[in-house]
Amino acid sequence: MNDADTTGQKPVRTINCEEILSIIPHRYPFLLVDKVDILEENRLCVGTKCVTANELYFHGHFPSKPIMPGVLILEAMMQTAGAMMMSLPETKGHFAYIAGINRAKFRRLVVPGDVLKMRVEILKFKGKICRLNGTASVDGAPAAEAEFIAAVG
Repeated sequence: MNDADTTGQKPVRTINCEEILSIIPHRYPFLLVDKVDILEENRLCVGTKCVTANELYFHGHFPSKPIMPGVLILEAMMQTAGAMMMSLPETKGHFAYIAGINRAKFRRLVVPGDVLKMRVEILKFKGKICRLNGTASVDGAPAAEAEFIAAVG
């Protein structure tokens, strides 16, 4: 089975951390994706975030029981999609902004030591508006899910 996808689907290309930095504007401490495997060009990708104990947000969320904030899991899903979407020649140099989040659900805590996998599918990309569906998991167990609307500007 492939590391990128539990269905065994092989990536058509991989965007490594260095390339992600050249595509999306986020930087530490708000760069929340380490690698993006493109499974189907401009439609389906899987991002990976290695969650470490020295993430800044763990100092306050929560000092005695560190958990990754749910909103950052959602942001990590959108950064995954943004890296895929903005890596194409026609969108290079543009940014994708979150315009809406619907039906967000959180299923399990994400803690230091977890490897968060974010599977994001573009449902519709028309003009500058994009509808997406995202799921995040740890070791195959669902952690979060949401529908997104993104605006490309």
